Amino acid sequence: MEEPTTSDGAAAHRPLRLGANLPPRFYRGGTAIARFRDEPVANDHVPEDWVASTTTLFGEAALGLSRLPGGPLLSQAVAAAPEAWLGPEHVRRFGADPALLVKLLDAGQRLPVHCHPGDDWARRHLGTRWGKTESWVVLATGSAEAAVHLGFREEVALETLAAWVERQDAKAILGALHRVRVEPGDAILVPAGIPHTIGEGVFVVELQQPSDLSVMLEWRDFGLDGDREGHLGVGYATALSCVDRSGWEAERLASLQRSRGAGRATGPSVERVLPPEADRFFRAERVRPRPQARLEASFSVLIVTAGWGTLETGRGPATELRRGDTVLVPHAAGEQVLRGDGLELIRCLPPHPEGANDA
Repeated sequence: MEEPTTSDGAAAHRPLRLGANLPPRFYRGGTAIARFRDEPVANDHVPEDWVASTTTLFGEAALGLSRLPGGPLLSQAVAAAPEAWLGPEHVRRFGADPALLVKLLDAGQRLPVHCHPGDDWARRHLGTRWGKTESWVVLATGSAEAAVHLGFREEVALETLAAWVERQDAKAILGALHRVRVEPGDAILVPAGIPHTIGEGVFVVELQQPSDLSVMLEWRDFGLDGDREGHLGVGYATALSCVDRSGWEAERLASLQRSRGAGRATGPSVERVLPPEADRFFRAERVRPRPQARLEASFSVLIVTAGWGTLETGRGPATELRRGDTVLVPHAAGEQVLRGDGLELIRCLPPHPEGANDA
């Protein structure tokens, strides 16, 4: 693929294949990402690949930001030509902000139980625009017993939760959550506030709001100092107010989940994989050309999960695709045609401008 430049906005008119962006994290993982990308393992504490990121890690000035081929930051390129990158409707609604962060996440160990604040809480207590609703599309699991935990099975009093956190009663915290077995192709919406953890061996595409805000309910066995790092700098008396302590009965929890093939078909080659409630935060489509798939113009991130093929936009040569590629498609690239032998990908999209969350 031709090496693009960004100085004149030319990069905003063609698909861009992105390399790995692996900020160090406190928990183990990264082998599945390296295997997926067919690249060497960097180390055992790079469990997240921040794809097409204009978001930094909490408290960092630049760590987490993606660079385009040739070196410029994506955030700078978007700021210079927002309508070309994002589209005029998106810019009218969100400004020069993709309103989306996509990750590849490889849980090399069970993550600590934590939660993310919603938009209102983040605005009120941190002065930031975005909370963090997220979702997981499962790519692989390490065993048939792979699972995630989310949502309290019964309502938990604030005093009880505070006591569990203070004494780091991991058994009580984890035991209070639903355990949900997962397999490749499953998709789960994780609303802001709901406590959760991803189990060891689960490899996902994560779509989320563009923030890095986490309240740690568990930290003792993860090399973290919860008193210093666990509460977003506001103290646990305030931080725990963002936690959804309600009981999630089975039917309510099931509304967040979709198994492979159970999504909304929008054509013979495209399946919407997340519940409709996700649309105001982000959208995800599973695309399998039969024999081709036509996609409307949109800022999007493509995660190629199987096969090989091509992406054509009518602007320059076709982009070759193969499993493990991550490709950024600007809005100005226009309509796209996908073709390929066994090609399958997850297309990650920002919130719909007409159905986004104001709260």
